[in-house]
Amino acid sequence: MTEQQRAAGEAAPAAGADDTAKAAPDGAPAGASAPGAAEGPAPAGAPAVTEDTVEALVRSQLSKALGGKRGMVEAAMPTLAFTLSYVIASDLRLSIGLGVVAALVLGAVRLVQRSSVQYVVTSLFGIGIAAVFAMRSGNAADAFLPGIIYNAVYAVVLSLSVLVRWPAIGLMIGPFIGHKEDFTSWRSNPAVVRLASRLTWLLVLPCVVRVVVQYPLWMADTNGWADTFGLLGLSKIAMGWPLQVAAFAGMVWVLARGRTPLEETGAAGAGDGARGDRT
Repeated sequence: MTEQQRAAGEAAPAAGADDTAKAAPDGAPAGASAPGAAEGPAPAGAPAVTEDTVEALVRSQLSKALGGKRGMVEAAMPTLAFTLSYVIASDLRLSIGLGVVAALVLGAVRLVQRSSVQYVVTSLFGIGIAAVFAMRSGNAADAFLPGIIYNAVYAVVLSLSVLVRWPAIGLMIGPFIGHKEDFTSWRSNPAVVRLASRLTWLLVLPCVVRVVVQYPLWMADTNGWADTFGLLGLSKIAMGWPLQVAAFAGMVWVLARGRTPLEETGAAGAGDGARGDRT
């Protein structure tokens, strides 16, 4: 909070706090623009942010991460081609080749349409690493091991970010909050830290579910306890983007429960501050 903001908060009761309260939406900091107001370029110093800023930023970033319906399909197709072909033919090289071909075909279509190949490249990179693991051991189930390891590490890193009070979602929206020159200014607002922590836990959940389900299936196939390759492939597809979408839907639900102002009104506005903490 800047010195100007603190001074404005302390002067509000003496300068007509009732009028200010009527001008601002319920639970919003004094001087915040009404929800739905046009968002323009931030002024120098602390940008003028509204209580809708967190929700708008997170929605925008998550939408980009998903890549839309087409991005989800492109992410799943190489894995689907690999799994089905191995279940049918039991030929590891052929299955890996078909998975790579599926990714290349999708990429070629993107190039012809002059659209982004970001999600295709990501998918191709993933199946490339899977192929290295599977070919090295000769066990097709090892193609799913990199994903299991990735999700386990990702869950640990995200959990640690929350435990040390640097939640990953806060890091994502940090550049847009507070002072432009101070990336960490968002941490001075407890309401934002709490909200970012809750949203980050929702990112951890899909990773944990994938590991809990897929690791035992991988162990069973690797040790010869059961033929779980088909289940591994299906679980990877079902717990890929669909599970991520479910997590993002949970994040949207958390955001919709209440709005989190990104500025506090100061000690003199304790009543409004209490409402602002509502998330």
